[in-house]
Formats: sequence, structure tokens, C-alpha cells
Amino acid sequence: MIDLLAASYPYLKAFHVMSVISWMAGLFYLPRLFVYHAERAATGTEPVASFVIMEDKLLRLIMRPAMIATWISGLCLVLTPGIVDWSMVWPWVKAACVLAMTWFHGWCAAERRRIIDQTPLPGRRYRMMNEVPTLLMIGIVLAVIVKF
Repeated sequence: MIDLLAASYPYLKAFHVMSVISWMAGLFYLPRLFVYHAERAATGTEPVASFVIMEDKLLRLIMRPAMIATWISGLCLVLTPGIVDWSMVWPWVKAACVLAMTWFHGWCAAERRRIIDQTPLPGRRYRMMNEVPTLLMIGIVLAVIVKF
């Protein structure tokens, strides 16, 4: 099993990077959709039904599968011998940021369900929340590349 993981490491790493890119694209875009949804709902100038459909499809068809693929491939990478030195700080920082990113994904999913039945939060609030994945990405990339 360990030899198989070591031999497939470059492919697994490539799949992990592709999964992360897909997940992050959704995490950047869904809060932006929430901004447009909230602003259109507040003015009543445009129907918000199309935003509900876009938010649902983005979350269900792109973000959720990408998150699952990211987690599975990431855990397989962690299990590859000699890759992670848990005595260093960087894997713990990355792990904390990935857990926070997963929490943010859950917040987005819960918020999508909430705004269907209730008044959305103000657009400004969604704009602020849109920065969360960027900050977490910075922490993850610095941890993995710099390995502090």
C-alpha cells in the first residue's frame, strides 16, 4: 500500500492541485453571487430566482465534489511516507486553514439555504465574507511553500 502511494504521488499531487483550484474558484464566486442576490433582492428590480439556481448548481455540482476530492487526495498525500514532518509548524497551519476553509464552505451552504426563505444579509456583509477564502489561501500557500 505504501509503495503504491509513493509511486502514484506525482499524479495524486496533480489531482489534489486541480481539486483545490476547483474548490477555491467556487469559494471565491459563491459569496459574490450572494452579493448580487442580496442587492437585487433589496432593490426588487430583478428577480432573484436565477441567482438561487446558480448558487445551488455551483455548490452542489462543483464545490461539494471538489471539496470531497480535495480532502481525499490531501489525506492520501499525508499518508505518503516522508512527505509531512509533523514536528514542524507548517502542516499544522495548513491543517487549521483547511479546516477553516471547510467551515467556510459549510457557512456558504447554510447561507444559501437561509437566503431562499429569509431576507439575505446586506451585500456589504457578503463582500467581507468573500475575503475569508483569500486569507485562508494565503496561509495555506505560505505554509506549504515556505515550510516554516
